[in-house]
Amino acid sequence: MDKSDKSNADKGGRPPVVLSDEQITELKALSSVLTKEQLADYFGVSHVTLIAIEKRQPEVGIAYKQGKARAIASIGGNLISQAKSGNTSAQIFYLKTQAGWKETKVIETSESGVASNRHFVGVDE
Repeated sequence: MDKSDKSNADKGGRPPVVLSDEQITELKALSSVLTKEQLADYFGVSHVTLIAIEKRQPEVGIAYKQGKARAIASIGGNLISQAKSGNTSAQIFYLKTQAGWKETKVIETSESGVASNRHFVGVDE
């Protein structure tokens, strides 16, 4: 039998890793606290293999995104509740990250006998 008669299924090498439904559910739960690199370590595969699994099993990528989004929504909801209840730190953090607010520091200098104001964007020390 020559090379042209071999089927594509007989390529040799390792069989592809396939995540079970239970593993996909576990991945979804863990995605809120682990990066993809850490998830790969958790499941005992390389990062490259996890990416290949996502390509073969689109439900894996969807589970990762859903788990991450639900965690962000939960924490975000808690942050907003804290801000609404008067937590000043939560209010400041929310406005900086979501509304583009910045803290500025005004430094007065005197150059050539003329006072000037310079505004530097940064966190007050």
